[in-house]
Amino acid sequence: MRFLLIGDVVGRPGRKCLHDLLPQIIINYQVDFTIANGENLASGTGINKKTAEELFESGVDFITTGNHVWDKKEAIEYLDKEQRIIRPLNYPPQTPGRGYAITECKGIKIGIINTSGRVYMPALDCPFRTVAEAVQTIRKQTKIIIVDFHAEATSEKIALGRYLDGNVSAVVGTHTHVQTADERILRGGTAYITDLGMTGPVESVLGMDPEKVMTKFLTQMPVRFEVASKGPLQFNGVLIDVDENTGLATGISRLTDYHEL
Repeated sequence: MRFLLIGDVVGRPGRKCLHDLLPQIIINYQVDFTIANGENLASGTGINKKTAEELFESGVDFITTGNHVWDKKEAIEYLDKEQRIIRPLNYPPQTPGRGYAITECKGIKIGIINTSGRVYMPALDCPFRTVAEAVQTIRKQTKIIIVDFHAEATSEKIALGRYLDGNVSAVVGTHTHVQTADERILRGGTAYITDLGMTGPVESVLGMDPEKVMTKFLTQMPVRFEVASKGPLQFNGVLIDVDENTGLATGISRLTDYHEL
């Protein structure tokens, strides 16, 4: 089974990039199932029904999120209803939505887990322990498990990859918006990359208008960030092949494409 995992989709430019490129990418690379991180879908921060539906219509099968998941008030009710979106697992138990899901593709069950890091991030429950518990539960139904680790620190991401190696199909990092060049299959058979990157405007600072971001750094005054709206778009992600019988990865490769706004 071939998975396409797409880096943080930023605002309208990121949604347009997927709308224009994703259908053909799915055909060209014979993708079976597509997962995108959507915590920055709505105006560059947060998610709502309208922006999520745009991704589903473009060919995305499932959406993960991160620390910006609640930035749009509508998400609180929406995530309780929409079964194709999950929020980080390690939020407190009473938080709306779900931290993992079991879905199907071509009659085969797939487990998907979303979790958030704690280094330079909001203080949540331990991602290592909460994910390990979820993996034990999911493996009763399927060995194919994809983990989106939305985290800042490279060391924390690598550590979780090593910790889960051999028990999940893939651990992919999101959040930093810069694609890393360390894709690999770990010793136990788990596909890993520290960060998928970003799908959105190239001429930006992590998707935001560079002038706004530079003003913030230069003055240290409050600045309202806006999604960059000029120049080309970039598509970042990885293709991961998974053995349906063992649930282990047999291949991983980065995928980058560009498109005009």
